[in-house]
Amino acid sequence: MLHWLLAALLVFMASLGWWMMTVEREPEGPGLFILHKSTGLVLLALVALRLLWRLAHRPAPLPAGVPRWEVRVGAATQAALYLLMIAVPLTGLAGAMYSRAGLAFFGVELPRWVLADRPTSRQFFELHEALVPVLVAAVALHVAGGLKHLLVDRDEVFARMWPGRRH
Repeated sequence: MLHWLLAALLVFMASLGWWMMTVEREPEGPGLFILHKSTGLVLLALVALRLLWRLAHRPAPLPAGVPRWEVRVGAATQAALYLLMIAVPLTGLAGAMYSRAGLAFFGVELPRWVLADRPTSRQFFELHEALVPVLVAAVALHVAGGLKHLLVDRDEVFARMWPGRRH
């Protein structure tokens, strides 16, 4: 279930992020930024939980018929996904921490660990924005691989990700 919850949150966050940037100066803009930052903190916590889960629960081996190149691409995609699912929210968190507004969690202001610094905040936010399309591409590659296993190969690889299945 954690896999699918993260998938839904990633789609939501990317969509919300792109949308809020188009209406940032509109009346609803500040509320969308608060929602984005707060949900980003939840996402980061869930990614940490997912990473801990994955370290403690190794997946079953892939079917013997999966070509070696697919195993390598799958492993590289998984590594990229985890790296990006950590880097994207962390860069957003750092940008918010260095911003004048600071960081709030659903309206509750969080303590400052650093002094506001606009140039540093901007750098983190620029990196955050640059990494999002890379994360979206990694998610798209992951989805494409899953669909290939479901619709073309018709093997058990996709079923391993489905809720309620034992891994």
